Amino acid sequence: MQSRFQTMSESIITKIDEMGDRINELEQSINDLKVEIGMEGFPSPLAPPKQKSDGSNQDDDSA
Repeated sequence: MQSRFQTMSESIITKIDEMGDRINELEQSINDLKVEIGMEGFPSPLAPPKQKSDGSNQDDDSA
């Protein structure tokens, strides 16, 4: 029973790692597409906005 539990645990961890890799690939693909269509400066609607290091603020006029 212990060896079966260990095997299943390793399998779950492997699947989680694979899922993380696939998510990273998906994020990179999305970023590549954003660059292609000229949206690289727009933040993701799901991600919190990133702070600019130069302290400049950009107003969003699409309200």
